[in-house]
Amino acid sequence: MRAILAVFRAILRAERAAFLRGAALAVCVAAMGAALLGLSGWFIVAAGAAGLAGAGAMFDVFRPSAAVRFLALGRAAARYGERLLTHDATLRALTALRVRLLARLAAAPFAKLERLRGAQALNRLTADVDALDGAPLRLILPVAAGAATQVAAGLALGWLAGPAIGLWVAGLHLAGGGAALLIGAQAARAPARRAERALQALRARVVGLVRAREQLAAAGRLPAQIAHALDADRRRRTDRARLDRIERRAGLALDALTLAAACGALALGLAAVASGTLDPARAALGPFVALALAETLAPLRRAVADYGRIADAAGRVAPELGGGTAPASPAAAPGRVAGAAALALDRVRFSRPGAAAPVLAGLSLRLAPGETLALTAPSGGGKSTVLALCAGMLAPDAGAVRLFGRDLAAWPEPSLRATVAMVPQRPALMRGTVREALRLAAPRADDATLRDALETVALWPAVALRGGLDLALGDRGAGLSGGEHRRLALARALLRRPAAMLLDEPTEGLEAATAAKVLAGLRAALPDAAFMIAAHRQAEVAWADRILPL
Repeated sequence: MRAILAVFRAILRAERAAFLRGAALAVCVAAMGAALLGLSGWFIVAAGAAGLAGAGAMFDVFRPSAAVRFLALGRAAARYGERLLTHDATLRALTALRVRLLARLAAAPFAKLERLRGAQALNRLTADVDALDGAPLRLILPVAAGAATQVAAGLALGWLAGPAIGLWVAGLHLAGGGAALLIGAQAARAPARRAERALQALRARVVGLVRAREQLAAAGRLPAQIAHALDADRRRRTDRARLDRIERRAGLALDALTLAAACGALALGLAAVASGTLDPARAALGPFVALALAETLAPLRRAVADYGRIADAAGRVAPELGGGTAPASPAAAPGRVAGAAALALDRVRFSRPGAAAPVLAGLSLRLAPGETLALTAPSGGGKSTVLALCAGMLAPDAGAVRLFGRDLAAWPEPSLRATVAMVPQRPALMRGTVREALRLAAPRADDATLRDALETVALWPAVALRGGLDLALGDRGAGLSGGEHRRLALARALLRRPAAMLLDEPTEGLEAATAAKVLAGLRAALPDAAFMIAAHRQAEVAWADRILPL
């Protein structure tokens, strides 16, 4: 419940005024419903009593009938306003919440992003946030409005029909409704959590199935993966059936509660009439208001079924919202120190969590503008780690990383990314055209500039035959070979015109002649840039001015 309240506070802050007005209207709706049925019952009994009294009895039918019409029309108008305000406010708040969550995920440390699966992030931003609309609409606002209405109805009945009737009706609804919600929510939480997680597993498995269908088919694993996805759907349907049974039982318990409240109020009213302390018309208020308060219990049935799903989603989302804001980036780029190295590492130490030995222990290096440095080491020797440290994607445990004489932390993020470009081992490409992929780096670049970048990395001849800049790419750059994929990422980095380029095995998958052409093109395009390369092939080592074994 703590996570749900944390998320609700975030939603409430986004649209506080609209939610408060909606909550007030929700109370008005329930109160008008109780008043309408109570007044109608009183009106019927009072009119009957006046008729039995004979022709000499005077009874005003106009004011009660006018009040009935007012309550009926006012209740409909208040219901419309309440739904409009609360749903609109919830949708707006969830939009802001989704943007805030995406911003926090994007600003997460590189080590965390490395572990985050695409399907997991998609579920967090879509399914989890969608589930949270139930926090205000089906849980907190209905429960709060219902409790407020029950208290108000109890006070009104205590004044009009006697304290015993008011206490019985309000007390039974408050205590019984609260008990039904707590017991039902506790029973439904586990199957609701399992059903939601099975749904998210189904989505993740289907996404993985679609993305890897060729490899799965080639390995003969496609039927097994389909069965794996269908197993998640089977578990989801099983737990949804359990939830349906719990919801029906909760509905039965709430209906029995309303019946008990009405019967008890009727018995107390009849006893008061028999003792002469209450007239029949006011005695009718108790059972009719008790029946009307069933409307305040109706949302609890849905709340019982949805509580587990909402709590599970809130448990995943709340930590992302409660971790504070990302560290503030400096406002302006620091001035470069004259004569300083483009990149410098000073006694840098770095360890992976849980690792027995550090990846880097006291590494120092200098890379001058216009120089090319090749890092060599066996696989897992720390080459990619050095590049990530120089790019500011990882932070050293000890030591300092400097860019043109200034610590990386002194550089604003936009200035840092404009100065340093990194092409990792597995660069990311998205669905779209080649033009769109390149313009991620240079949104205002014209087609001639984009073509020149492709020419520099020896990719234009291959692309030109298949549509040129309009060549459509699938998910993750599908439609390009491994070498073409890597060269497109190199061309994209080249368009930023960085002062330092960090390349992780950039010619992997290329034949020797093409690799040499690509490397020569990069140096010709950026003659003054500093290049640091995690070298795996002889062509990359031969291209470097210096070699640093790790």
